[in-house]
Formats: sequence, structure tokens, C-alpha cells
Amino acid sequence: MKGIVFTEFLELVEQKFGLEVVDEIIEKSDLESNGAYTSIGTYKFSEMLQLLSHLSTKTSISIDELLLVYAEHFFGVLVKSYPVLIKSYSDPIDMLASIESHIHIEVLKIYPDAELPTFEVISKSKNSLILIYKSSRAMHYFGLGLMNKTFDYFNSSAEIVIEKLKEDGTEVKFIITKN
Repeated sequence: MKGIVFTEFLELVEQKFGLEVVDEIIEKSDLESNGAYTSIGTYKFSEMLQLLSHLSTKTSISIDELLLVYAEHFFGVLVKSYPVLIKSYSDPIDMLASIESHIHIEVLKIYPDAELPTFEVISKSKNSLILIYKSSRAMHYFGLGLMNKTFDYFNSSAEIVIEKLKEDGTEVKFIITKN
């Protein structure tokens, strides 16, 4: 998992809960990196799971809810870091439909060893989109947060329904209807 995901996560934890909580979740975790992350480094997903788990325990906020809030924060990072990519779209449905065919291709140019989820477009119309998300990491709530912020970015809104195709969350259907 790319380091920027860790550095931004810890920055958000510090903003929301304080540096003491950052230190506590790092100390409680058994991290190969010892909690020292660089944005360009690559780290094991198990480290993120430990950090999320300890933060969830500390705050009594579910891991899914933490992923949702984190994704909404991370969308701001993407807008600042890759404005040309984001601004090449004028509609949230079009942007979300191009995750696999355009956005992930651009991400891999910057981070060639990134392990990205897949998003298969099942159907698309002007006001609706059905995507199948697949990832061994089961971070579909992170995807949901990014989708929510995509609609916010375009001053739009949508109803997004999640249907688990596999109980462990490694395969999920997103049914998106623009309001």
C-alpha cells in the first residue's frame, strides 16, 4: 500500500483526535515500519488494518465509518495533488465510470507498484451507474467516501447503494443514482 495513504491517514487522525492518539495507535500496533511512513514508500496493508483497528477501539467508531471519513479527506488530497486529472471531467458519473479506464491508469504512471482495486462498469446512463468493486482489502467504504466527495465536488448529489456480492466485502456492487 502506498505511503501517501498512511501519511494522510495519520495526518487526519492528528487533526481529528490529536497527536497523542496518533502515538497511541502506532505504539499499540506491531508495525514493521515502526510507524515511520513516507508518501512515496510502500507498506503492508496489515499495518493500515492495525492502525484502523486501534483507532476504532480508541474512538468507538466503526472501521467502515473511519474509512468513509478518511476517504472524504483523501479526496481533497487528490484534488490538490492532481487537479488536471480531476478537472478533465465535468460530470461525476463520467468520472466514476472512468476509474478503471483512465484514473487508475494515471495513478499507475505515478505509482507503478500500486495495488489498486478494480471497478467494472456494469451499466451507465446519464444519471446512473452500476459498478462492481473487487479488492482483497475489502475497503469499499473508502470507495464510497471517494464517490460521495466526487458528487460534492461537482455540486451534485446521489443515492449510492452498496450490495455485498461477497460477505467479506471483497466484491461489492455500487448502485449509483444521481439526484
